[in-house]
Amino acid sequence: MRRASPTPMRRSSRSSACDPMSTTPAPRVAESAPPVRRVVGLALLAGGLVAAIIASIIFGSQSLPLTDVWHGLLGADTEAGVIVREMRIPRTVIALAVGAALGVAGALIQAFSRNPLADPGILGVNAGASAGVVFAVAFLGASGVFQYIWFAFAGAIAATLLVFLIGAAGRGDADPLRMTLAGVALGAVLSGITGGIALLRSDVFDTIRTWTVGSLQSLTSDVFGVLPFLVIGLIIAFWLAPSMNALALGDDLATALGTRVGLTRVLSIVAVALLCGAATAAAGPIGFVGLMVPHAVRWLVGPHQVWIMAGTVLAAPLLLLVSDVVGRLVLPSGELPVALVTAFIGAPVLIVLVRARKASSL
Repeated sequence: MRRASPTPMRRSSRSSACDPMSTTPAPRVAESAPPVRRVVGLALLAGGLVAAIIASIIFGSQSLPLTDVWHGLLGADTEAGVIVREMRIPRTVIALAVGAALGVAGALIQAFSRNPLADPGILGVNAGASAGVVFAVAFLGASGVFQYIWFAFAGAIAATLLVFLIGAAGRGDADPLRMTLAGVALGAVLSGITGGIALLRSDVFDTIRTWTVGSLQSLTSDVFGVLPFLVIGLIIAFWLAPSMNALALGDDLATALGTRVGLTRVLSIVAVALLCGAATAAAGPIGFVGLMVPHAVRWLVGPHQVWIMAGTVLAAPLLLLVSDVVGRLVLPSGELPVALVTAFIGAPVLIVLVRARKASSL
């Protein structure tokens, strides 16, 4: 009598480190990019980010000599020093944080929904956060970031849950196409509601006019209050990255590998709400960053989520800073909102990326 062949999955594999709380080694994930390519790619992204930070401090709608910028960085009590220290440096810091938040949120949404077209904008998460902010400003008299950021979180969580529940209705796994359609529909409805409130209430429109189009132009000092929430969201996202690798294989296999699927999804929603809510509260709804950047990084480093998030946390701020600098310089007078620039840059780049088979698959 022939002995029964061993089962393909032993019970001991259930304690795999695909579960964030597990202590055993994680199963290896197939990587399409060689290690040298990943390291060189991340180094180039880091170098580009440093160059973008320098450009963000040097260039602006008001031209300043390099010597004045340097003296301003050293603390010179001049008009140029005030512009550099109180406007350009804080704006650069917020652009770094908001860019990283939107990029990592997009990577996280694409991973846990297994939908390469998912991002905070398409799935209606940014629209939900925006609706929460507009509601707080219009009906509760909120006027500062700390007053309406909680409503941004609530709107982002509500939108994420609603889209996910619609996508998972009637089946175990969330259907990517159904989630995309639900997100687009929900985003359109919420955008119409917020736009209608802003147009009907002139006081609300005046308060959030610059914020609504997605801009870093009119930042105030209290906007730094969003940084702790962004940091917490990024920590949760990176902690979940190993579980995202297993989740990409399907819920059943992820469970067999030891991943706590329910807990992973809940924590993913919390991280997305923290990242998108805080970023939207600080700079308004900014699209294309969370959709385009993970695609580009996935083509560069492969499908491993740890590497994707590491690359995204460099590439997304790079894109946002470059877009912000272009927006400052493209007009003879005034500035172009950063969200418009990211759309102009993101649309053609995304078309090129999705035509590449490896870039459009998870």
